[in-house]
Amino acid sequence: MQNITSYIQTHKNTFLNELIDILKIPSVSADSNYKDDVFKTANLIAKRLEQAGCDFVELCPTQGFPIVYGEKIIDPNLPTILVYGHYDVQPADPIELWDSDPFTPVIKTTPLHPEGAIFARGACDDKGQAYMHIKALEFMTSTNQLPCNVKFMIEGEEEVGSVNLATYVKNNKEKLANDIILISDTGMIAKDTPSITTGLRGLSYVEVEVTGPNRDLHSGLYGGAVANPINILAKMIASLHDDNNKITIPGFYDNVEALSKQERLEMAKAPFSLENYKAALDIKDVYGEKGYTTNERNAIRPTLDVNGIWGGYIGEGAKTVIASKAYAKISMRLVPNQNWENITTLFKTHFEAIAPKSVTVNVTPHHGGQGYVTPTNTIAYQAASKAYETTFGKAPIPQRGGGSIPIVSLFEQELNSKTILMGFGLDSDAIHSPNEHFGVFNFLKGIETIPYFYKYFSEMYK
Repeated sequence: MQNITSYIQTHKNTFLNELIDILKIPSVSADSNYKDDVFKTANLIAKRLEQAGCDFVELCPTQGFPIVYGEKIIDPNLPTILVYGHYDVQPADPIELWDSDPFTPVIKTTPLHPEGAIFARGACDDKGQAYMHIKALEFMTSTNQLPCNVKFMIEGEEEVGSVNLATYVKNNKEKLANDIILISDTGMIAKDTPSITTGLRGLSYVEVEVTGPNRDLHSGLYGGAVANPINILAKMIASLHDDNNKITIPGFYDNVEALSKQERLEMAKAPFSLENYKAALDIKDVYGEKGYTTNERNAIRPTLDVNGIWGGYIGEGAKTVIASKAYAKISMRLVPNQNWENITTLFKTHFEAIAPKSVTVNVTPHHGGQGYVTPTNTIAYQAASKAYETTFGKAPIPQRGGGSIPIVSLFEQELNSKTILMGFGLDSDAIHSPNEHFGVFNFLKGIETIPYFYKYFSEMYK
């Protein structure tokens, strides 16, 4: 790629300012109070795609938030890359734990990012990483170096389960036809150690409601005689793991993929410092399923975690009540071969079965998706590896990821396309947490690396 380094340096401030403008908009898809902001972000993304060189851009309506579609078709006989990303973000709560306003982006230096990092909700997940692709396209079109066709599909509901994307994909297979799907919604091992995510965990997300008496009760008059839903819920949740931190739901592990000793040894070659890991999180020790390392627990093993729990009085001062209801939100990260719908059913059956007769239980499934494994013997993987090696000076390490992008398996099913996960985030970027950020180095390195993928994939495709 000619002049890409100088091009990025020349336009660096413009790229950052444009991203900051997008990050200022609180496109929280989970909260209806931000509905107008989500639509506003979609319109701005569409405008940026047009400016980057797409010949056709449209907002595709769904029953929820629109999908931004754009394309640059230079020759139908050339390969086509479909870029997927999302412009919606997680809620910023708890806002009081942010060092700066989550929707007033600020670039600050840190020990890890002396050149600066952008602090804002969505900086890494996924506005910053999606915007790398738009700027990469701009470079290739403005310098006449685009070697193939490109299509963009950037949605606004990923953080709530991509609830309308499946319908859109099924109804637009010809429009979305491609030779490879490219996604940057993952990370790499370190700033100086690139990696390619070769596996994603699936997801099952549910909400549970435990109901006891028909109203809140005086804890003196009724305490000890009537079941307390909060106490019951706490016991039920605690019972979901045994002493070895293994999940106790019958049938949960039936289809769990067991990696061979050799595969686990290959995973262990990835650079990792347990002491640095603990220090970064300010914890004295790690915790998880017995018999597995930290990197195995958060990548190749399924999990069950409570994401929120509430009930009763939580205001200032005291109020002595036995609450009528207690609630929890629970997510299960799944490994390939575990069917998320089956796991949801197993959870519901088990959770209802372990409830005492003194309460009633309601389990509401929210969303989910399948896990995914990316083959490493394809020209797309080879092209991605060569692209990283070109810009970082070293070959990337294949690595299983612990997160979930449920629509990846949908793409393969409906579009018959493989996906390459070229992420540039870091574990320390605090995605989904207060003080989310994305390193300026990582952002610009993504813009530099992505065009090389286009180049090498097009050359290998011939």
